[in-house]
Amino acid sequence: MDDDVTPHLKCDIELDLAGPNSQTVNTWCAAALRKLADRIERDEFETGHHPVIDESGKTIGTIYLDHYGEASL
Repeated sequence: MDDDVTPHLKCDIELDLAGPNSQTVNTWCAAALRKLADRIERDEFETGHHPVIDESGKTIGTIYLDHYGEASL
């Protein structure tokens, strides 16, 4: 980006998990969020909606990212 543009990132994550108990669902959710964080940090997502896939290959939600810039004042 240009020097006079401040980069921004909008990120929305929606997960829908079901499991045998709350602790298991919490563990699965945390694992999915850690995996997403690693992928975001490696810049693996372009702007747009992307499915979130669990370890078994099942879609458990979506992530939306919007990379944009605004002119610095």
